[in-house]
This record gives sequence, structure tokens and C-alpha cells, in this order.
Amino acid sequence: MGHGGDVIAELTTDHREVDDLFERFERAAPGGAERKRLVDMLTIELVQHSVAEEQHLYPAVREHLEEGDALADKEIADHGRVEQLLKDLEGRAADDRDFDRLVVKLKTEVTAHVKDEETNLFVRLREGCHPFVLESLGEKVRNAKKTAPTRPHPSSPSTPPINKLLAPGLGLVDRARDYVTGRGQ
Repeated sequence: MGHGGDVIAELTTDHREVDDLFERFERAAPGGAERKRLVDMLTIELVQHSVAEEQHLYPAVREHLEEGDALADKEIADHGRVEQLLKDLEGRAADDRDFDRLVVKLKTEVTAHVKDEETNLFVRLREGCHPFVLESLGEKVRNAKKTAPTRPHPSSPSTPPINKLLAPGLGLVDRARDYVTGRGQ
């Protein structure tokens, strides 16, 4: 899918890509290598998306929206649950007895988070932020995803400024590991 536009268009495109990966997972044979490959792809997409949101979207939510702190804190808590599930899946083979159960939990968490963002947070952002701010955030999010980690790091900080300092280094290490192992290709 094409990326671009303001932050809402960018993140909504990411959401549809994740939906597609979950659908492909459900069509793949249980216990097969394709399911593991799709979970790796989901992990990469979800981690990069979350890191970019935590670096740029949620600070803007805090700044521009009434009750922004509570909204951002809720979204970050959602990310924490998703990231822990991704970490739990990371070392499991597709034929592990808990693999499919964890993916179902992951899909439930992600679906609820996406629905909340698209029906609540994005609507409030559209109403509360100037289009220029939304366009600028879209560009920042796209750039952040380029250097973001590709693996879950649930114990790493999720708020600026520390997350903005650590994420590129973690991303570099993750990409090197991915290259060596062929993960995500």
C-alpha cells in the first residue's frame, strides 16, 4: 500500500496492512512456516508503527487535545500489552501449542486498539489539530519508522526524549539480526 499524507492517513494505511497480515495468517496452514513468517512480518510492522506513534503522535496528543495526557497514557498502555504478546511469540515456532492462542490474543488487542484510534483518537486529532500539524506529523512518523526497531523491546522507554534516543540504536541492531537470519524477507 502507498504511504504518505498526514499522520492519520499514514497510520490508517498501517492499520490496513496489519489487517491484511492477520487475514493472511488465518488462511495459512496451522503449524506451517508461512504462519511464522507472517507473525514476523506482523511484529516488524507493529513495532515500527508503535515506536513512531510513541515518538511523535502521542506527544502531539498531549499537546493539542483536551485530556491528551490520559488519551496518550491509554494508548501507550495498549502498546505495552501488544508488545508483551509479540515478545511472547518471538521465540516460538508455529507448531508450538501456544502459538495460535497468542496470535488470537494479539489480534484481539490490536483490533481493539485500532478501532479506538480510528473512531476516537483520529477524529479528535482531525478536529483539534491544524492540517499543517497533521501533515508534519505524518512525515515525522514515516521517518521514525525507517530507523525504528523491528523486534519487541517491552522494557525500553515509551516516552520522549529517551525513546527517541534509544530507538535508532535498537533499530540498527534489530535490522542487523534480521539481515543475518533472513527474518522479514
